[in-house]
Amino acid sequence: MTEPLFFQPEGGWVGDAIPFEQDGVLHLWYLFDDRVVPRTGMPWHLVTTSDLVHFEDRGLAVPSGGPDAEDFNVYTGSVVVDDEGTAHLFSTAQNPGRLGPDGRPLQLVAHATSADGLRDWVKHPELTFGAPEGFEPGDWRDPFVFRDGDIWRMLVAARHAEGPDRRRGTVAQLTSTDLVTWTPVEPFWDPRRYIAHECPDVFRWGDWWYLVYSEFSDAFCTRYRMARSIEGPWIVPEDDAVDSRAFYAAKTVEREGRRFFVGWIATREGDTDDGAWQWAGAMSVLEAEQRTDGTLAFRFPDEFVASFTEPIAAGVPQPPLRLDATDRLAQVVGTADLPDAFLLTAEIEIAADLEEVAVLLRATADGGEAGMIRLEPRRDRVVFDRWPRTLTGDEQWQISGDVPFVFERPCPLPPGRHRVEIAVERDIVVAVVDRRVALSTRLYRRAGERIGFAVDGGVAELVSLDIRTRS
Repeated sequence: MTEPLFFQPEGGWVGDAIPFEQDGVLHLWYLFDDRVVPRTGMPWHLVTTSDLVHFEDRGLAVPSGGPDAEDFNVYTGSVVVDDEGTAHLFSTAQNPGRLGPDGRPLQLVAHATSADGLRDWVKHPELTFGAPEGFEPGDWRDPFVFRDGDIWRMLVAARHAEGPDRRRGTVAQLTSTDLVTWTPVEPFWDPRRYIAHECPDVFRWGDWWYLVYSEFSDAFCTRYRMARSIEGPWIVPEDDAVDSRAFYAAKTVEREGRRFFVGWIATREGDTDDGAWQWAGAMSVLEAEQRTDGTLAFRFPDEFVASFTEPIAAGVPQPPLRLDATDRLAQVVGTADLPDAFLLTAEIEIAADLEEVAVLLRATADGGEAGMIRLEPRRDRVVFDRWPRTLTGDEQWQISGDVPFVFERPCPLPPGRHRVEIAVERDIVVAVVDRRVALSTRLYRRAGERIGFAVDGGVAELVSLDIRTRS
C-alpha cells in the first residue's frame, strides 16, 4: 500500500500537532477531530515516524475526560522529560459547560505523566491551574514547556484582561524548578498587537533564538520572530510567515541538528474551493534551513523528495522548452492524465522583465481551466490561483475576477534559474520555490488531470521537468 503524502487518520482530521523526538523517532501527537455533532470531546492521538515518509498511526493517546470533566476537550500542549526519565505532558483542559466569571468556557493548564516510555499517561487533576489575575480565564491555552538552564519555562497563549479587544494577546510565562509548582512572571512576549498568539514554541539554533506562534487575528498563519537572547528583543524578519493561511498551528521539533515544522493543511467547508476554511485537516511537515543572517527558509524534507521513485510521463515536449510571450500568452499543456498523487520538480529560467510564468495543475486539455502556481518576478511573489472562479450570475461583472488570486507569498525572483517543487495529493497542493518559500493550499475542483506551463509578458524557459509518484 502506498503511503499517503500527508497523514490523515481514518475517520478524522488532524488538528494541532505536539511534536517530540526520542531516539530518532518523531512522536507526533495531535488533536483528533472527528467533527461529530454533538461533540464527543477532543482527545490526543499519536502518529510516529522515523523517516518522514512512513507514518504509523498509534491511535488514541490521551482520552477526553468525559462530558462532565474539566478536560472534556484535551487541547494543545507540549511534552518534556525530566532528569529521572519521567515524561510530563502539559495540555489545555476545556469543557464548554464550565464557565468562568466572564461567562466564557474556562481554559486550564492540565498535567499528566508517563513512566513507561511515552505510552500510558496518568492525569493529575490536582495540578490543573487557570489564568492568574490580570489575564482572561477563557484564553489560557497551549502550554509550551522547555528547559532553560536550571529552570523550566512555560509559555501560554493568553490575553490581558484589559485593553483594546483585538490587541490583548500575549505570550504569558511561568517558571518552575520541579515541573509541578509554577510561578507567573512577566510575559515572554507582549506586542499588544494580536487577538492571541496560539501554539507558542521557542528554540535555539546556533546564535539565534526563535519564537514561533500562530496569529489568531486577521491573517491566521504561523509566524516567527528571532532574537540574539532569550530575553529579546524579538526581531521581525522580512518574511515572517512560515507558509500560507492554509498551513496552521505549526510547532517545531529538532532531530540530529535539523529543525522541522509540523502543522496541518486546513480543509474547506463542503469540500469546495469557495467554502470557508475549516479547523483541522491533514498533517504536513516542512524543514527549516537557517540562512547566514539567521532568517529561515522552508522546504520539503529531503526524505520526502527522495521517496518519489516512479517517473511519470506528462506528455509535455522534452525540455529545454522556450516560451516567448512578448505580446501574447504562450502555453504548453501535457497530453497525459496524472495520478492522484505526484511530485513535480521543474527548473525554470526567467528572463529579465518577465511578468509571470505558471505551472498549471489539474488542467483541461486546452489549459483554459486549471489551478496554478504562478511566479510573478515583477512583484517578487509566488501565487496560487485557479480558473474559473466563483460565478454569482450570468453577466461578466458577476464573475469574481476582481479576486485576483487565492494566496500569495513573498518570494525573490531575480532573472535566472529557479526551482519549483509541487507535491499534489488529491485536493492538497504544496509548492516550494527555490527551497526557501512554501505555499500550501487546497484545490478541490479537478477540471482535468493535465499539467502545463504558461508564460505571459516576456520569455521563460522550462529547463528541466521531472514528475514522479511513489511505488
